[in-house]
Amino acid sequence: METFQLHRGTAPLLVSLPHNGSFIPVDITERMHPLAQVSPDSDWHVDLLYDFAIGLGASVIKPLASRYVVDLNRPADGHALYPGRTETGLVPTMMFDGAPIYRDGEAVGPDETAARVNQYWRPYHTALASEIARMRDVHERIVLWEGHSIRAVVPMLFEGRLPDLNLGTADGVSCDPSLQASLATQLEGQDRYTHVVNGRFKGGYITRAYGNPGQGVHAVQLELAQVNYMDEKTFAYDEIKAAGLKKILHPLLQACIGFAQAAAGASQ
Repeated sequence: METFQLHRGTAPLLVSLPHNGSFIPVDITERMHPLAQVSPDSDWHVDLLYDFAIGLGASVIKPLASRYVVDLNRPADGHALYPGRTETGLVPTMMFDGAPIYRDGEAVGPDETAARVNQYWRPYHTALASEIARMRDVHERIVLWEGHSIRAVVPMLFEGRLPDLNLGTADGVSCDPSLQASLATQLEGQDRYTHVVNGRFKGGYITRAYGNPGQGVHAVQLELAQVNYMDEKTFAYDEIKAAGLKKILHPLLQACIGFAQAAAGASQ
């Protein structure tokens, strides 16, 4: 069974969309509360927001299944990414509004968790690691771009309204300082969207695990407030709003490619 889709490009940029999926197998859905069955906490439509990336030559990887099946941006051992703060786990048991995902008596046990990791988590990460290795064989350095989105207001996870654009580099550890500075400068150069660097969302497991500037892999996460491109209540994609956001995303990805390509120029 196919659990993810991978497009291999030629540019030194890999776009990963680990929460884009919304599919939930029937045997799992039947154990869920009705509101959870539609996977409301998916990173809705981020594949549409980044549909231009393939035209830039980027590789793109995205899952089919919902983060409710297993969260690809959490470590396989389930340890916390933000110790002391509320967060959802490897196999989430509650939605972002705090409501339970599963009906009483239908909790996911250790054996089922391990099975989901083997069926969904490992194939995605094997493909991700393999694509990074393939790209590094061709390019002196590459950029891994983690594309995410979330509702603008989620009291369980953060106070107030989330900034529109949330750039995360694991506090500068996951990429070269010059790349972070370049992207931050672009965000500061526009006045349409609010932004923050290494705020509430500093980068999840993938950014932290795969970002290795010393080995030529520079990872960046961008968490978007969904209100800027969709209806958060109906999950409907808003083409007009999305077009405005793409005008920001396009040059950000171009800057990543330019950063990576500069390494080849410097070594000649």
